[in-house]
Amino acid sequence: MSDDSPDSAQPSLLASVVAPVKTLLEEIGVLGDLAFRAVMWTVRPPYRFQLVIAQMEFVGVQSTFLVGLVGLFTGMVFAVQTVYGFRRFSAENMVGGVVALTLSREMAPVLTAIMVAARAGSGMAAELGNMRSSEQIDALETMAVNPVQYLIVPRMIAGIVMIPVLTLVFFLVGLGGAWLVGVKWLSLDPGIFFDRIKTMLAEADLRQGLLKSVVFGFAVTLIACRHGFFASGGAVGVGQATTRAVVWSVVGVFVLDYIITSMLTQV
Repeated sequence: MSDDSPDSAQPSLLASVVAPVKTLLEEIGVLGDLAFRAVMWTVRPPYRFQLVIAQMEFVGVQSTFLVGLVGLFTGMVFAVQTVYGFRRFSAENMVGGVVALTLSREMAPVLTAIMVAARAGSGMAAELGNMRSSEQIDALETMAVNPVQYLIVPRMIAGIVMIPVLTLVFFLVGLGGAWLVGVKWLSLDPGIFFDRIKTMLAEADLRQGLLKSVVFGFAVTLIACRHGFFASGGAVGVGQATTRAVVWSVVGVFVLDYIITSMLTQV
């Protein structure tokens, strides 16, 4: 006979609440362990520079067009919105400085990391997942090659190096898009446009954006490699791992963005 008493419902309710927290803590533990192993193997020989260069080409060069395209239209859209918004207060001359600040501190590093996660991160997870399902990772261990050093470290270094570079590309192209819309199409004064950028944009703003991009580069590649490296279940498992890699990379970018912004604001 089934037990439908309130006392029997309490354990299941408690389990439904505790299970997601437990899963999240386990995920953080796996990521922390993998990050520690990757950092330790980064400084240990052998150094495989060819693998690092190949991953830098995959993460950086192959993402340049996508990042530049998104940066162009981001700057254009933001310029349109700020011009029409600031004209209500006769403050449209501030558009150049406001766009530059927003791009440098937030939009360039965040959107660049999301684009890299969607393109390169998903590729990393799928590639490593296929290697796991076809037992290629096990073959590396059989040949006394550490798979973390061989597979994850080059991807992690590429993300840390190339995402800041792509962030600068996003920032510059975004400013170009804002100039095109604001000066050429909406008749803002070009001298005032650039003067406000020079006045309002400080070196600290660029440093903050680059610092975020370095952290995002580490996080995005680590999360992508974690889900691909430990994928299981054949083709279906690889697809699920790729999806989780992109979703959790995007979530991680926004969480880290808030944490870094809060820390730098309080300094």
